[in-house]
Amino acid sequence: MSTGLPLVSTADRRHRLGRRHCLAPSARAADTRAVADAVVALHATDAATLYLSARARLAEGGPAEVERALYEDMSVVRLLSMRNTLFAVSAELAPWVDSSTARAIAAKERRTLLKHLDEDGQGLDAAWLAHAEAAALDALDARGPSTGSQLSAAVPALRQKITIGRGRKYEAETGVATRVIRLLAADGRIRRDRPRGSWTSSQFRWVHTEPWPAVPADEARAEVARRWLRAYGPATEADLKWWTGWTLTDVRKALAAVGPEEVRLEDGGTALVCPGDTAPEPAPEPWAALLPGLDPSGMGWADRSFHLDPAHRPALFDYAGNIGPTVWWNGEVVGGWAQRPDGEIVWRLLADPGRAAEEAIGAEAARLAAWVGDARITPRFRTPLERELVA
Repeated sequence: MSTGLPLVSTADRRHRLGRRHCLAPSARAADTRAVADAVVALHATDAATLYLSARARLAEGGPAEVERALYEDMSVVRLLSMRNTLFAVSAELAPWVDSSTARAIAAKERRTLLKHLDEDGQGLDAAWLAHAEAAALDALDARGPSTGSQLSAAVPALRQKITIGRGRKYEAETGVATRVIRLLAADGRIRRDRPRGSWTSSQFRWVHTEPWPAVPADEARAEVARRWLRAYGPATEADLKWWTGWTLTDVRKALAAVGPEEVRLEDGGTALVCPGDTAPEPAPEPWAALLPGLDPSGMGWADRSFHLDPAHRPALFDYAGNIGPTVWWNGEVVGGWAQRPDGEIVWRLLADPGRAAEEAIGAEAARLAAWVGDARITPRFRTPLERELVA
C-alpha cells in the first residue's frame, strides 16, 4: 500500500459529490448550463431524466428554465457521444465532446448503414445516401422544425424500405428514415428542437444546423478527461474508460496529458485526482436529493461503492445495469422513489439514515412534486423498486 500518498476519505468523496455536483442546497446552480458543466454531461436518453437531473441541481426555476437552455439560447445541446449514448452538454464543451467521442461514433454509424444498404441488394449506396441526406436538409430548410414523420412525408427517399439480415433468423424489413435522421444528428448537421407534447416527450422536431468546429482528437479527449476528473475524482482509469467508452489507449493518453495525482482511498485502493486537488473537501450542509434514473451522480463511475451499498443494487438497477430513481442523503444512496399514476411521489428507504434525513427527504419529495406539477414520469429503464412503488 502506498502510505505516502494523500488520503481522500469516503466522507471527502461524498462531500465533493454534494458540492461539485450541485446537490447540496448552498451549491445549487443558477442555470442549466452551469448544471451541465458541473457534471460534465447530463444523460439525455430519457427526455425526463435531463429535466429532473437539472431540477435537483437548480437553485430556482421550473421546466421552462431547462427549455430555455435547450431551445432558446441553446447554451445546452444534445450529442450522441460517450458510450454511444445521448448526452446534453454545454455549448462551450460541445466541440470537445464532438471531437473526442462523437466523430468516431458518427463514422461507425455511417459504415453500419452503408453496409446494410449494400447487403439489401437494391443498389442503394453512398451516393444514394448523400442524396437522401441532402433532401432531408433541404426539407428542413423549407419547412422549419419537423418531426421524423413529417420529414418522411416530405422526402420520398426517407420512405425507402430495406431488409436487414436477409436470409438470417433475424431478417427484418425496416424503414431508413430513423437511420438517416440518426446519422445526420450524429454528424451534427441536425439537432433536436422542441418535442411534440410536454417536456417528458421524446418525439422531437428536428432543425438544420452547422457541425461543431473540429478540435484535434487528442486535445479534445484530454479536455474532457480533465473536466471529468475534476467532477468525479477521485476516480480510476477503469472509471474513465467505462464513462467515456474510449479505448484503454485513448484513456491513458488523455490522462497522461492531464497529469493527475494519485491518492489513497479508505478501502486501501488508489485513484486519481486533478493536479493539486488533494485537500480535504469542506462538508456542505446536510442534504437530501431525489435523482432520476440515469442521473450522472449515479452513473459517473464503474465502481460506485463509496456511495452505494452493493446490497441495494438489485432493487435500484435494471438488468442492463442502468440505475433507476434514487434517494440520497449526504452523498449516499439510501433508497429509491417513483411517481404513481395519480402524481404522488413515493419513496422507500433501503437503509436507516435517521429522523432528520427522513424529514429532509420528505421536504425534497415535496419540492420535486411541485416542480413536476401535472406531468407524469415513467422511467425508460424501469427497476424492481420503482415498479413496486408504482404498484
